[in-house]
Amino acid sequence: MTRGQFITFEGTEGVGKSTQLETARSTLEAAGVDVVVTREPGGTPMAEAIRELLLAPRDESVHSLTELLLMFAARAQHLHQRILPALERGSWVLCDRFTDATYAYQGGGRGVPAGHIAVLEQLVQGDLRPDHVILLDAPVDVGMARARDRSEPDRFEQEKAAFFQRIRDCYRQRAKDQPLRYHVVDAARPLDEVSGQVASLVRSFLG
Repeated sequence: MTRGQFITFEGTEGVGKSTQLETARSTLEAAGVDVVVTREPGGTPMAEAIRELLLAPRDESVHSLTELLLMFAARAQHLHQRILPALERGSWVLCDRFTDATYAYQGGGRGVPAGHIAVLEQLVQGDLRPDHVILLDAPVDVGMARARDRSEPDRFEQEKAAFFQRIRDCYRQRAKDQPLRYHVVDAARPLDEVSGQVASLVRSFLG
């Protein structure tokens, strides 16, 4: 059986990842592809419990290494319980964030050295990397305004604009360094244009 493709959606807060995951899902399902949609941190009951720990606002300061290790603990469970089995049976997996987010948020945002992240990436994932990364890119003020309108801010969303600018800069640098894997979409454009570009990209992945 042919292995399924692994496609991740990345970006800062409020760029419309959930909406575009649904665009990708409907495009693939219309082509007869079996699709699994999931998210990080999360995707399994145990990983979702870790997500709650990570996102809940708290008075206690969370050390950057604590945050990093919890991210990869959730990822290990998610990967082995859900992502890998789906890929092996031929399903395509669409994931809201993956390890590129860790390089951006914990690396770019928190300042954790990329080498530390790379060690855990290899330990947890081996050689597995997403086949395609769709980066939904928008100015930080645009994304944060959308995020504020949708819900109460979680622990990450309470950070200052400079934190998210570092994250965006990291994402954009990774896209520049890995142009074959990254596909950058201007998420500040009207929704129908963004959805149209995402659908077109996904159709191109079908070959």
